[in-house]
Amino acid sequence: MVWTILLSHGLLLGRIAVVNAPVIDEFAHVPSGLSHWKSGSFDLYRVNPPLMRMICTVPLLVMNPKTEWIRFSDGPYGRPEFVLGLPFFNANGADSFWYFTICRWAQIPVSIFGGWICYRWARDLFGQSSGLVALVLWSFCPNILAWGATVTPDLGSATFGVAAGYAFWRWLQSPTWWNALVAGFSLGLVELTKSTWIVLFALWPLIWLGWRFSIRNKAITKPAGIQLAAALVFAVYLLNLGYGFEQSFMRLDSFRFISRLLGGAEAHKIPGNRFRGLWVGAIPVPTPANYLKGMDVQRYDFEVGKWSYLRGEYRFGGWHYYYLYAVATKTPLGTLSLLGLAILLQAVRLEYRLNFRDEIVLFAPGLVILVLVSSQTGFNRYLRYVLPAIPFLYVFASRAAKAFELKHSLFGVLCGLATTAAVVSSLTVYPHSMSYFNLAAGGPRGGPEHLLDANIDWGQDLLELKRFIDRHPEISAIRIAYCGGADPKAAGIVFEPIALQVANDSGNKIPVLTPGWYAVSVNLLKGYYLFDNDYRDYRYFQRFTPDAMAGYSIYVYHLTNEKLKQLND
Repeated sequence: MVWTILLSHGLLLGRIAVVNAPVIDEFAHVPSGLSHWKSGSFDLYRVNPPLMRMICTVPLLVMNPKTEWIRFSDGPYGRPEFVLGLPFFNANGADSFWYFTICRWAQIPVSIFGGWICYRWARDLFGQSSGLVALVLWSFCPNILAWGATVTPDLGSATFGVAAGYAFWRWLQSPTWWNALVAGFSLGLVELTKSTWIVLFALWPLIWLGWRFSIRNKAITKPAGIQLAAALVFAVYLLNLGYGFEQSFMRLDSFRFISRLLGGAEAHKIPGNRFRGLWVGAIPVPTPANYLKGMDVQRYDFEVGKWSYLRGEYRFGGWHYYYLYAVATKTPLGTLSLLGLAILLQAVRLEYRLNFRDEIVLFAPGLVILVLVSSQTGFNRYLRYVLPAIPFLYVFASRAAKAFELKHSLFGVLCGLATTAAVVSSLTVYPHSMSYFNLAAGGPRGGPEHLLDANIDWGQDLLELKRFIDRHPEISAIRIAYCGGADPKAAGIVFEPIALQVANDSGNKIPVLTPGWYAVSVNLLKGYYLFDNDYRDYRYFQRFTPDAMAGYSIYVYHLTNEKLKQLND
């Protein structure tokens, strides 16, 4: 049953990888991953560590697509990886869709591994039934499916994050040198997926100290401290190895930082270093230079801020509760019900509780990630930023399935119903899992009232629009306003862009529309600023009722003279 579920998960991911067009960040991740392999440099997309990009682009080393490594500026404030995406796509034309699909397929084993880890940890904690429930929650989760078939670091961060948590827990249970080695190896891998996980270097020693002082027999914990130190050092070694020791152990005061946190008050204008002239500046940084530079760039982005959207409100900056709200609207109600049942059973029934130490090891990493990400309110855009916390919640929720081992019929029925509802809810939207919203949020059709950007529309439905046009021969011409990086012509779509609004004699902006077929991405339909200089505004299309949808992110309209009169009335 375990392998059947995992195989089903892989097949689900495989289909999404085919039907979705390349999304915005993939245009930067794929060329950057290729550059890591071919040049040995990790300058591109330094804001995230390179492991997942390199895993995904391994097949391209054999396929050898055309690459145009145009000259780009690697200035302190630049993001050159986004400059390379369009030349790569244009150089390979329609073949680009196939290359992106292959890269997505290369990530599928990572997601399968994540599901297996959830199964193993839940089984070890609560029993076989809980293991299967945790596996099902992972394998059919719409958010795992969406990002498991997208070349970004988020799925890898979730997989290797829960694997590191499981390995650390096993070491705490049995502090042997082998378990310490596995824990250190897992920690090194997760650090190569996303720098957010640097918190584990502080969290693990704190958890171990609490674990040590709660054990009566202190003698068995004596060698554990040395093992933990060795595991942390081994993880740092793997982190540097993953970058080929590129500029490792540079002095802290030798960097040019652009965030105020590291560079000082004027760093947004002139790169600086607040550690120069201080004793701490002479300390060698035990990481590759691009790892620390990437954290600096990420911090700079949050300090500068961007436009965010939540429940119809646009704000420059964000909300502390944004990610909690995103989880509440984009998680199946069955999963949320199962989580609520697990919390209830933990509170009222002793047989569903773990000892306090195990609860902390399971709950702390996900909670720390959620709190850390929620504290960054320079902008709020992506649920995927808290994806690493999701598997810990699934293992926690799976304790409700212990009812089957304990033969608690009522709780078992509730657990089965909730798990089934979660799977059915996800599959009703599949393969458009990126646009998933639960029924309480109005489903994917109601999703734009809550969240935008990659939560529903990242350009993934371009190929779906092509399939829609092919099914409707009456569409001889179409005008498109598309929020994505790919050129619709490369997908075989003959189109014209929708003209922007022009000013009339009174100075008011009016749309330039004629009867015909139109397709508008929902981000543009809502007037969302994807980029700071993106002022495309097609909100006037909200006055029309769409005649169809390509996936759930592109609305299709057939405008007649009668409908256009409504716009002018």
